[in-house]
Amino acid sequence: MTRPNPGYRDLKDSYLFYRISQKVAAYRDSHPGVRLYRLGIGDVSLPLCPAVTDALRAAVDDQGDKARFHGYMPECGAPFLRHAVAEHYRSRGTAVEDGEVFISSGASDELGDILDLFDRSNSAVVIEPSYPAYIDANVIAGRKIIRLASGEENGFLPCPDENAVADIIYICSPSNPTGAVFGRELLSRWVDHANRHGSVILFDAAYEAFIGDPDIPRSIFEIEGAKTCAIEICSLSKTAGFTGTRLGYTVIPRELERDGMSFNEMWIRNRTTKTNGVSYIIQRGGEAVFTPEGQRQIRENIEVYKNNARTIMKALDGAGITYFGGTNSPYVWMKCPASAGGDSWRFFDRLLNGIQVIGTPGAGFGSCGEGFFRLSSFGDPDETAVAAERLGALLRE
Repeated sequence: MTRPNPGYRDLKDSYLFYRISQKVAAYRDSHPGVRLYRLGIGDVSLPLCPAVTDALRAAVDDQGDKARFHGYMPECGAPFLRHAVAEHYRSRGTAVEDGEVFISSGASDELGDILDLFDRSNSAVVIEPSYPAYIDANVIAGRKIIRLASGEENGFLPCPDENAVADIIYICSPSNPTGAVFGRELLSRWVDHANRHGSVILFDAAYEAFIGDPDIPRSIFEIEGAKTCAIEICSLSKTAGFTGTRLGYTVIPRELERDGMSFNEMWIRNRTTKTNGVSYIIQRGGEAVFTPEGQRQIRENIEVYKNNARTIMKALDGAGITYFGGTNSPYVWMKCPASAGGDSWRFFDRLLNGIQVIGTPGAGFGSCGEGFFRLSSFGDPDETAVAAERLGALLRE
């Protein structure tokens, strides 16, 4: 008899966002016509920039012309886009070869697929609060998971722990949900820790474009020794508005080996077995992101979101509320006020019912997220301003 994967039995329900949607739906039903202001959204609100949409239209025209038509694309990515991404790294002083770049349909897909490179017996360290998919993907695979707690005492940036050694290490910087960003010295300690124990870091850099401080690494490969212990997974979703267009890239150094096996070569074999590549049209749109004009245009959009974060932080400052993130991150991780009793769901209800503002309870990102609340800067600027004003007024009461 066929045996299903028992890991699915161990998965918790998608409780966080389902519960939010249920609460919001119930409120709408009982308050028809009332406007809601969303500071919990993880999706972008600005459209693709003109450089990208122009490239997409041109690529559509290519597909309608026999002489310029493209069928199946190379499974690891079109050479033009792999080169553009590698050049983007090199322009920032980070040595990455074209052949170390792999084009994907987005970071979320890749974070799940990349686990094919690791034996099921490997353990994984997840820093919590964390993006829930890190836990779920390893539960499905039946792996042992070590949850490394972080908190206010270390700014949600824990040091390596010799009592929490694992084969796979998840690091997200800037972090979703806390907005915390790993500095050079601390990231170097994690790289040294991984090399010392033969671990591999899965470095989620989906929000690296929000880092404005030149002293903070945007790539783990800015750190000496990272090429022998790290894989970097990136996305154009938040960088360039590709949430509905789906495109990302992964960097696997040629130097990364374990037991005489090259992770770069293994991933080539994986992709050529399991995929037919990403659409030519989408890859041409992605290539435009890395042109000078594309970079200028996406920086304008990112600045809108960063200004939203400043608006939110100003409201929290005015109310004397402790928070993390926001400066080099699209997320603001605020401490729930004493009036909420440290209960992030209670605070959610208070915002929804009292001022019609929606955020994300920290309890949904792991047990040590309780008592905190995630606010997103990806919303419409005018709506964000109204929501921040309402939030500030409520917190000052």
